[in-house]
Amino acid sequence: MMKNQMGMTRRGLLGGAAGITAAGLILPRMALAQDGPKRGGTLKIGHSGGATSDTIDPATYAAGPVVTAMLAVCNNLVEIDAEGAAVPELAESFEADAEARIWTFRLRGDATFADGRRVTAADVIASFNHHRGEDTKSGAKGSLAQVKDIRADGDGVVVFELTSGNADFAYLTSDYHFVIMPAKADGTLDWQSGMGTGGYVLENFEPGVRIVLKRRDDYWKKDRAWFDTAELLTINDPTARQNALMTGEVDVINSPDLATLHLLERRPGLKLVEVTGTAHYTMPMFCDTAPFTDVNVRLALKHAINRQEVLDKVLRGHGQIANDSPIAPANRFYAADLPQNSYDPDKARHYLKQAGMEGLKLEISAADAASVGALDMVQLFQQSAAAAGIELSVKREPDDGYWSNVWLKKPFCVSYWNGRPTEDDMFSLVYAKGAEWNEAHWDNARFNELLLSARAELDTALRAEMYHEMQGIVSQDGGTIIPIFVNYIDVVKDTVAHGKVASNRFLDGWKAVERWWQA
Repeated sequence: MMKNQMGMTRRGLLGGAAGITAAGLILPRMALAQDGPKRGGTLKIGHSGGATSDTIDPATYAAGPVVTAMLAVCNNLVEIDAEGAAVPELAESFEADAEARIWTFRLRGDATFADGRRVTAADVIASFNHHRGEDTKSGAKGSLAQVKDIRADGDGVVVFELTSGNADFAYLTSDYHFVIMPAKADGTLDWQSGMGTGGYVLENFEPGVRIVLKRRDDYWKKDRAWFDTAELLTINDPTARQNALMTGEVDVINSPDLATLHLLERRPGLKLVEVTGTAHYTMPMFCDTAPFTDVNVRLALKHAINRQEVLDKVLRGHGQIANDSPIAPANRFYAADLPQNSYDPDKARHYLKQAGMEGLKLEISAADAASVGALDMVQLFQQSAAAAGIELSVKREPDDGYWSNVWLKKPFCVSYWNGRPTEDDMFSLVYAKGAEWNEAHWDNARFNELLLSARAELDTALRAEMYHEMQGIVSQDGGTIIPIFVNYIDVVKDTVAHGKVASNRFLDGWKAVERWWQA
């Protein structure tokens, strides 16, 4: 039996191996806060990624202020801490059987919703079932395909039965889609109430504009939720976000404009928070749509982008070169020794000739909302591809609605992923056959076979071999160009304090509202 009372890491689960992530923390001109947390004040965040199509339905979460807000309003069974470990949140403890197929979560007895009602197994089951079944619209549906059954063992215990073992299942429950909200009498989820068990209540929600939160005095976590109120403003343009910070309109911004980051670093009263993690830029190609059905075309494009130039000019060095696999150096099973897909116009021409598509003409969609520097990246790609005989035209899409109207709709576009704390979660969410967010419509039989095998494998060495092979398959056969991994960067006023920040997302794992305080 595998148990956790204070927090589970893969060290405990898989026999003393190294931890899952390298949560590097870089704080130029800044020391960690020395004063203890204090209650009071208002936190104002200038946030990227918001849209008028945003809703508080957790099935629709993609990225942006609604996620940061609802992770302050709600809790998960498990959260990821600053060390990259999966630790209990609404779960008081969790354990798995010897095959990691039956997972049991025991709920805290003191956790309540904002209306004072204690959270029960029925609420947890409704929250997860909201993302399951044929009728769900959840982008996280694929992650729960492995769940055969969820059942209650009394009001305080929830049992997940999986179709096969998953050594990382506890990590999966920390996904921001799987926040716990109240169950209705019929067993469905009452997400419309906007009610959660977190330290804040939702006071105002203007999609794509502004979200206002107010602290609960009765929050069951006595060492969290320090601000009286929090306001999250959607500011998708990075220059506008920077200006809002410099003029005092907001206290914090995420994803600053890297071209002018050096100016912010030198400005008195501002602090740069930067962590290494798993975030990466992608350019998915629909593998079921010509010409991307031919792997030679995909390989040609992978060799037609100058990754070093993108790293230097778009990220200003704040990241690392990627190899068309989403598994980052911060992940535990990162395959550092794979042959690198490097910029090589001659090799790109070779693959085009193999496909019979010399003089290839393509259109790629992009917008500032896709990622910081997305338009700059595709313009650099346009120039480097020209040397390989590829005519790449750039279609600038509207920022508002990019994630609902372009992503998953257009056959070649720019996308962005924060990554996931485990290889299985990232691969299952985006690269598995039939996954809701399989943005490249990619299907590789060997990859899908390995995905199931690696998920249930408890032998660390064998698991490492499987994930190594899978990364190679994605790199060479996959339908996604992944040129760079990008560091998470936030800029905060020195009136905002925090401890060591998590590396699983920007804004302290999207939990800055709960974890930070007024200096």
